[in-house]
Amino acid sequence: MKPEPVHVVGGGLAGSEAAWQVAQAGVPVVLHEMRPVRGTDAHQTDRLAELVCSNSFRADDWTGNAVGLLHAEMRRLGSIILQCGDAHQVPAGGALAVDREGFSQAVTARLEAHPLVTIAREEVADLPPAAWDSVIVATGPLTSPALSAAILDLTGEGQLAFFDAIAPIVHLESIDFDVAWRQSRYDKEGPGGDAAAYINCPMDKAQYEAFIDALLAGPKSEFKDWEHVPYFDGCLPIEVMAERGRETLRHGPMKPVGLTNAHKPTEKAWAIVQLRQDNALGTLWNMVGFQTKLKHGAQTDIFRMIPGLEKAVFARLGGLHRNTFLNSPTLLDGSLRLKADPRLRFAGQVTGVEGYVESAAVGLLAGRFAAAERLGRAATPPPATTALGALIGHITGGHLDAGAGSFQPMNINYGLLPPLEGPKHGPDGKRLPHKERGRAKKRLMGERALADLDAWIAGAPALAAE
Repeated sequence: MKPEPVHVVGGGLAGSEAAWQVAQAGVPVVLHEMRPVRGTDAHQTDRLAELVCSNSFRADDWTGNAVGLLHAEMRRLGSIILQCGDAHQVPAGGALAVDREGFSQAVTARLEAHPLVTIAREEVADLPPAAWDSVIVATGPLTSPALSAAILDLTGEGQLAFFDAIAPIVHLESIDFDVAWRQSRYDKEGPGGDAAAYINCPMDKAQYEAFIDALLAGPKSEFKDWEHVPYFDGCLPIEVMAERGRETLRHGPMKPVGLTNAHKPTEKAWAIVQLRQDNALGTLWNMVGFQTKLKHGAQTDIFRMIPGLEKAVFARLGGLHRNTFLNSPTLLDGSLRLKADPRLRFAGQVTGVEGYVESAAVGLLAGRFAAAERLGRAATPPPATTALGALIGHITGGHLDAGAGSFQPMNINYGLLPPLEGPKHGPDGKRLPHKERGRAKKRLMGERALADLDAWIAGAPALAAE
């Protein structure tokens, strides 16, 4: 007999991944997406898995980066997000970046074509109906106020939130290449094999100081009653970084290391602004790390102070939107179910993870858990030694309670995985330098994670990726 459907609320990265995993396990799924019936302040289309901030899924190296390891694990589990990301990648050095339109079109098309997926274009503005006995809430950072209030009323928790900022996008043809040049930091090749994947705009000290002055003085979008809500440190507006110290930006997104000015190779820049390709055609480039809450008029004036961008034409200016997330260690069990109402699971940023890949990863797990439960099988989480297991372990039980507001959004990182003793000597018996020892340790953690994940997959053959 055909099982009853699982309902997924929200068609972002987490919801799309959750729906895909449920359907791939042979269980019907109804994916509820409110766009275009109701839009949001951040989305521009009605497509599923629309990328509203960066177009980067970050580092793609499983041997030396925790998010790259998460990529590798998700690929092993048939992630639709990674499959479509790989198919629509654009050059980005060592990162996996995607053509955002081609990517979301591909995710939408694959879900629309799946025989077990029904897409319902409607808003779920309150707690899901009682008749829906298995629900994944993946409403992301833009959870509707009514649904957010209903969930918080059910849990008795106060609202937790932070701000996410969006970086501007520039038309390639408006960039002055007599000043700017193409190069990846340290000439590092990425998944696309391009060692010149970024556009670089150099600043001398006087230009940098004038730019910082303009950032600090520029008019900002304010939120009055929301101003007490914190920013996520991994997505700070550049003017907020500048407020933390005049040197903060040149040691952060504007750091000049690993780059040589092709026009003036003997001159060392004081700071460098980088742009990363945003679409497959290569006509649009986003300003890396330049999330901002500057008002739009000020953005064009201030960003045109950057050498090479004096005549920049912007396809999109920066902005700011609010994220909502749960106090997951208190509210969710180990399979992401709400303790106060176990028919409800949560996935994505609303659980307190940060980043596209992490959000999709939690959606992947929520989908597999819901499918296993529907099929009468145990919803067993991946081993804690994997990036997936470490991520879910942190958000559902690994966080140490340090009082109200202590649980904050988290990217995947090696600190969430069980420690592993790294090698002190190389294959030739020689003692490894400290830096090489760290790289070797990360590779061993990756090898351990993938081996343990393969064993976990083999133990749940009915839910193995096709």
